[in-house]
Amino acid sequence: MIKFVTMKRRKFTASFKTKIVLEALEEQKSIQDLAMKHELAPTQISKWKKEFLSKAEQVFSSGPKSPKSEAEREREHLLQIIEALKVENDFLKRNLE
Repeated sequence: MIKFVTMKRRKFTASFKTKIVLEALEEQKSIQDLAMKHELAPTQISKWKKEFLSKAEQVFSSGPKSPKSEAEREREHLLQIIEALKVENDFLKRNLE
């Protein structure tokens, strides 16, 4: 009979990932040492580091600070529709009098 070992997938917070990446960027310890210390795969740390560095430029970009959520975009769209209907309603009221 074969037994399968099931491992639960671990989830890491953004603050934990940031802490690990900053340690890796300090280069006081090798990525292998950090991986052993935090019980991670070295490739995982390298992946997080690459992602962190690729998105670092966005911190200083002059665009909006945070993208609008889907709910905010939907709200703005509905407000535009309401405004257009108000204008149309006022126009029809004036022409019917």
